[in-house]
Amino acid sequence: MAVQKGHSVSPESELLILVDTDDQETGTLSKVECHDGDGILHRAFSVFLFNDQGELLLQQRSADKRLWPMYWTNTCCSHPCQGESMQLATERRLQQELDTGSTLEFIYKFAYQARFGDLGSEHELCSVYLGRLERDATANDAEIAALRYADGKRLQAEIESNPDDFTPWFKMEWQRLNEEFPDRLAKYTTPV
Repeated sequence: MAVQKGHSVSPESELLILVDTDDQETGTLSKVECHDGDGILHRAFSVFLFNDQGELLLQQRSADKRLWPMYWTNTCCSHPCQGESMQLATERRLQQELDTGSTLEFIYKFAYQARFGDLGSEHELCSVYLGRLERDATANDAEIAALRYADGKRLQAEIESNPDDFTPWFKMEWQRLNEEFPDRLAKYTTPV
């Protein structure tokens, strides 16, 4: 898959939306401050896009990422801007990172916290979406080191044999999708 020269679309100064565990906004804070130490709970999303063969599009995070650089993860994950709906935020980020789009289905929302050594933490209230790729993706190399497809069985085997190659949120989300939402996931993992 193609990787194109791009620019970072998520500067450390970007303001993220702080929330409580009920997803009620409590303010804003810079991305860098939200990820310092144990992290501060903020709103986020994760997108899983599948091709017509039912394979998940995975991205390898850029080497320039502060947290989990060069780790494999789901198709796209980021944060909405203040005043921006999740629909607009996911559309914007899919375009910026992958030059693609999708009609997304909301599946569930969950809070998690994961620490990356002394470099900081993710502490997010994350909405998880599934969808089909509308067109081939092209990676913005400032955000993504590589792209690849994996079918569900191969991906599960990879996660089990090499768990440290994958981001913590992706492993949590993939497990929950398979355990709690298998019918909804099957809509996308089944070839069309």
